[in-house]
Amino acid sequence: THLEIEARSGETLRQLPVGVAPYEVILLGPKAYVSNWGGGRPGPGDTVGPAGRGTVVKVDQEKFFACEGSVSVIDLASGQMVKEIITGLHASDLALSPDQKYIVCANAAADNLSVIDTARDQVVETIWVKRSPADLFGASPNALCFSPDGRWLYVANGTQNAVAVVDFRPGKKKSRLAGLIPAGWFPGVVAWDKQRGQLWVANIKGLADRPQTDEKTGMTGFNSHQYTGSVSVFKPPAKKQLKSLTSRVLAGFHRERIKEALKGPRTGVRPVPVPERIGEPSLIKHVVYIIKENRSYDQILGDVGEGNGNPSLCLFGEEVTPNQHKLVREFVLLDNTYCSGILSADGHQWSTTAFGTDYLEKSFAGWPRSYPDGMGEDEVDALAYAPTGFIWDNCRRHGLTIWNFGEFTGPDCGWKDPARAGAPGWKDFWEEYLYQKGEVIIGSKPSLPSIEAFTSRDYVGWNLDVPDVWRARYIKGQVKKWEEKGEMPSLVLICLPGDHTSGTRAGWPTPRAAVADNDLAFGQIIEALSHSNFWREMVIMAIEDDPQNGFDHISGYRTTAYLAGPYVKRGEVIKTNYNTTSLLRTIEQILGLTPMNQFDAAASPMFDCFTSQADFRPFMPVANRIPLDELNPRPEDIQNQLLKKNALVSARLNFKIIDACPETVLNKIIWHSVKGPEVPYPDWAVTLEQADDD
Repeated sequence: THLEIEARSGETLRQLPVGVAPYEVILLGPKAYVSNWGGGRPGPGDTVGPAGRGTVVKVDQEKFFACEGSVSVIDLASGQMVKEIITGLHASDLALSPDQKYIVCANAAADNLSVIDTARDQVVETIWVKRSPADLFGASPNALCFSPDGRWLYVANGTQNAVAVVDFRPGKKKSRLAGLIPAGWFPGVVAWDKQRGQLWVANIKGLADRPQTDEKTGMTGFNSHQYTGSVSVFKPPAKKQLKSLTSRVLAGFHRERIKEALKGPRTGVRPVPVPERIGEPSLIKHVVYIIKENRSYDQILGDVGEGNGNPSLCLFGEEVTPNQHKLVREFVLLDNTYCSGILSADGHQWSTTAFGTDYLEKSFAGWPRSYPDGMGEDEVDALAYAPTGFIWDNCRRHGLTIWNFGEFTGPDCGWKDPARAGAPGWKDFWEEYLYQKGEVIIGSKPSLPSIEAFTSRDYVGWNLDVPDVWRARYIKGQVKKWEEKGEMPSLVLICLPGDHTSGTRAGWPTPRAAVADNDLAFGQIIEALSHSNFWREMVIMAIEDDPQNGFDHISGYRTTAYLAGPYVKRGEVIKTNYNTTSLLRTIEQILGLTPMNQFDAAASPMFDCFTSQADFRPFMPVANRIPLDELNPRPEDIQNQLLKKNALVSARLNFKIIDACPETVLNKIIWHSVKGPEVPYPDWAVTLEQADDD
């Protein structure tokens, strides 16, 4: 709905019908043009999916992403929509040409622009803002403006960190991309400064320009919630300069790597663990991909002397996570690997699609429509998904088998006896793990129809009441079934969320017990897989979906990542820069999957983590040192006032929905729970303060 509001009083005068998720409006004479991120309203017979706040949107019947964009034309006199103009996906910003003959719509999820003739209200030209329509998805044009003479159109290409310069000639349908100008991280607004003859570009993301040092502790570091942005200001470049700037942009998103990624396989190439080209033979036939929750590198591995860690920031060191420490010593220690996501809403998208759409990037101000991590009933939103699909869609397209334990599923847990009042809590699920009494039901519901056929319904992803060791036992049972059958899927996804913790909520595991539970389960899963018949042709890969609940002295995005398998190097420290998309690209390289978009195509495969000399020794987990049933005390039993306050706050936090509790609040609770109430909380790690001029 589009609202007409009286500016002085704020009174709503009219509600005008438009499409799904309206974005921008332009008034032209007796008409209003409104762009709709999700296209026209669904009708009878349309395949639909959720679009936040109880709304629905037309979706692709195979991948279930929002499959239409549109511009609604409203007659202002009658208040009625007189036409729905279909555009490209994620119709977002609109720009009116100076002569008012054309309105241009930016189609952020289509990498193109729709030129609308305002006399006929129809699309008369489609302009691509990447060098070729055949290029992989990844420009994300989401904002635009004209030069005063209407000759040039400037377009914010969000995921290329650039402004596209378009030679605008719609009359002859000869508009074309003239070049690209470097901007900041995800340009999201572009405006022409008429007085100065300059372009102003608002970049909606950024990195803290320097670490902050706490005077009391002397510690320095970062957190992924150091939100910053930037503004780029420049005059339009001359033709020769534009050519040079274009080369800089192409180098910035590693166009040369994309070109290499698309080379065809060669014949007669001997099998290696990670083939040089996609489609060439691999020694690995099974990839297990484990997604954990919310930890930074220093928080877990900061105490490992061989790596680049800061022990003062290590909350869950070897005493709490002996299996993760054993893994990085037996296999590879990755101390320069980063999450692509900031929090779970974008973290689970990056972990499974290698992409963050404009819809995601522009929702960080408060997630007004949804929190689309895919892990609950109100956390599924087709507008958030990349049109190129998920890693499981890629597998299905290539005819590979896949199995999913909990990723993109909502919890479906409760009492077996439907007449029993209330809902089971952590103690009840813990006793189910210990004694298998059968009093509780543990299960999940796939968030997307596309994953129903290969998702375990009696496993649960996000539900912090269920201990991870229960998940490990379930997976071990499934591995045995695969062995009995003699077949294992090519790709296995595992959601293992317990390291998120539940703060210091009374009656729930302490933060270190929750992380110890996750660590033991992680080790047990790797043990089961490494003792299976499939180990000889397997690799296990793991990473956090995001690092938001931790601190790090290098970057707020640096995280823990793990590799295990016969062809993974042993006892080496790998300093190569990797991120979430590197893991996905390595999966694709091994399994022969073509890249989904420009990000996984440009990512570096993890070649230097592997060797062709197999070492088939299995992984033997170590016992937990922290009792897994170490519970938080009741607030009334806590003497220290700060810890008592934290316990009371934890009792009010919402751990049922992923990331529903404020990150900084939870971080402080965990910090003092582990470090003690007397150790100052490193506020520098989460708050970017203005540096003193002196």
